[in-house]
Amino acid sequence: MGTVEVSEQVRAPSERVWELIRDPTLMGDMTAECTGMKWTGPITGPEVGAKFRGSNRRGWRRWSTTCTIVRYLPGQEVAWNVRVGPVPVAEWSYRIADAAEPGQITVTERFVDHRSSGFQALSPLLRGVKDTDALNRQNMVATLGRLKARAEA
Repeated sequence: MGTVEVSEQVRAPSERVWELIRDPTLMGDMTAECTGMKWTGPITGPEVGAKFRGSNRRGWRRWSTTCTIVRYLPGQEVAWNVRVGPVPVAEWSYRIADAAEPGQITVTERFVDHRSSGFQALSPLLRGVKDTDALNRQNMVATLGRLKARAEA
């Protein structure tokens, strides 16, 4: 199971960046495949245990995910587990850390693959992607680029 991690240096206050990543349901317009997210449980905001549904698209393929926030450290990190039906898919996270240069912070997006070997074998048919890690890396670079542009504007 693979892990993909991409970081970007952002010249903006950490509070500004945190406002952009703290609520996953508000990030759909920055991502490549996600077309929207909506809270689904009694908790309707970002905190550990909160659930949301993600709608995704890649070409003609469409799918939904169920997500549960598993880490929420205000000003630092938000992470959620993703499932398709009963099947574990991944953990996604965003983390903020101080950068080496004053006035900059580092934002890291991370994907940890939780798919079983059987689900990984079916994934190219379902998602239309043979190399999930390469596509995720490409999409993460694009997402963090949009995040950087928005934070620095």
